Amino acid sequence: MSVDAAARDVPVLVTGGPLGRWFAVQRILGALVGLVGVAMLPPLAIAWWDGDGLAPVFGRTLALCWVLGFAMWFPVRRVRHELRTRDGFVVVTLIWLTACLVTALPLMAPPAGLDYVDALFEATSGLTTTGGTVMTGLDNLPDSLKFYRQWLHFLGGMGIVILAVAVLPMLKIGGAQLFRAEITGVVKDPRLAPRIAETAKVLWLVYVALNVACALGYWIAGMTPFDAITHAFSTVATAGFGNYDASLGHFDSPLIESMAIVFMLLGGMNFALHYIAWSRASTQHYFDDAEFRAYIGIALALAAIVVASLWFGGVFGFAESLRHGVFQLVASLTTAGLATTGFATWPAHVALLLLLVAFIGGCSGSTTGGLKVMRVVIMYRQATREILQLIHPRGRFLVKMGEVSVPGQVLAAVTGFCMLYVLCFVVLTLVVAATGHDLLTSASAVAACLTNLGPGLGEVAANYSALGPVATLVCTFAMILGRLEVYTVLVLLSIAFWRE
Repeated sequence: MSVDAAARDVPVLVTGGPLGRWFAVQRILGALVGLVGVAMLPPLAIAWWDGDGLAPVFGRTLALCWVLGFAMWFPVRRVRHELRTRDGFVVVTLIWLTACLVTALPLMAPPAGLDYVDALFEATSGLTTTGGTVMTGLDNLPDSLKFYRQWLHFLGGMGIVILAVAVLPMLKIGGAQLFRAEITGVVKDPRLAPRIAETAKVLWLVYVALNVACALGYWIAGMTPFDAITHAFSTVATAGFGNYDASLGHFDSPLIESMAIVFMLLGGMNFALHYIAWSRASTQHYFDDAEFRAYIGIALALAAIVVASLWFGGVFGFAESLRHGVFQLVASLTTAGLATTGFATWPAHVALLLLLVAFIGGCSGSTTGGLKVMRVVIMYRQATREILQLIHPRGRFLVKMGEVSVPGQVLAAVTGFCMLYVLCFVVLTLVVAATGHDLLTSASAVAACLTNLGPGLGEVAANYSALGPVATLVCTFAMILGRLEVYTVLVLLSIAFWRE
């Protein structure tokens, strides 16, 4: 082999500079767009099998993804650039935006027939596991489209970024940086395995196992295999899409609802705990975890309040209050958004409580939205400490999670995050209200999207079709903002971030 030929086989190395960074980002996005095309294969196969006419729709989207992805990836395929933590924020945000923009395309074709703004909202709601919808007449949709909507929940449940890191380790894109930017919770590097790709694979193994168990449970409880699989996607992902306009209320089955409660709670727990339970064949570590204990305690206390309110308020008898109250509380706390009767018509204080509960969310490292239990508990204990400090100025009081004292820098970070979260809620609510919607609709729509809950109150109690294009785009942004926990997106708006 000649020297020139050998030189051509050596990969081009870019070790620094903004050009190398953006080439690396382009390579990653190109690979991801191709991966989104692969995600079109299951609904395409169902459409082809059923002959419902949607196979060409999914086929065109698949072809577009592969052509566009190849065009982005091929020119920079030899570029190697180690990403820094700050680069991870750019990549994570662009990956989510790109995935949402592309997966919206099949929803524009009949029978969905959405315009692009509504299709983008629907796809973003699926990938961010929000579950809010602009569609009606779900009962009559073809199975391929029903599957596609739920399939978006499955992919988004653990995060499409972690999926990319798990199945495309050959990208060598600085996986640790991406994982820290994507993973939820106070602690940003909860590794379960020595390498980041192995960690992502472990989490996906747990996630898939829970989906299989949930689907089997639903099937045993009386669902068809198709309904069982697709509803498992939305339950474990703590999302909210269903195959019917009445959500799980379509089945009117206490057994199915009980299965949903169990798996929504499991989806709201830290997946690291599930992995440890599987690897050690023990459940003791659940009860040793301070956040898990707080999570269960909050669920039990708020469920008792909701059940009592429904019963004493005369909405249902005791048995029905217990059935619907517990289900809806768990669905709100885990930001799953599934429904049996819908809570918008319940007493105002109960409906408002269920909406506000979503701000708490589930545990860190779970598929839920919201602030996360750990942050809420830390904020509560910090506030309690300040009160005690006023009463006893010379006393020394610590904020603890379990037996561990929370460092001052963590307290400051949690406080800053919560303040920024609330500020985003207020600003986005004002923007939606400025488009002509009443305050209840505006606030509940933003709250439901920012927390990834799904159903709201007022005009968005049933679906989001009443919102205009501007309000719909604002809510779409709120879903991504909430899914990536605010900082990942907002840091890109800082001038300081773009300075070298």
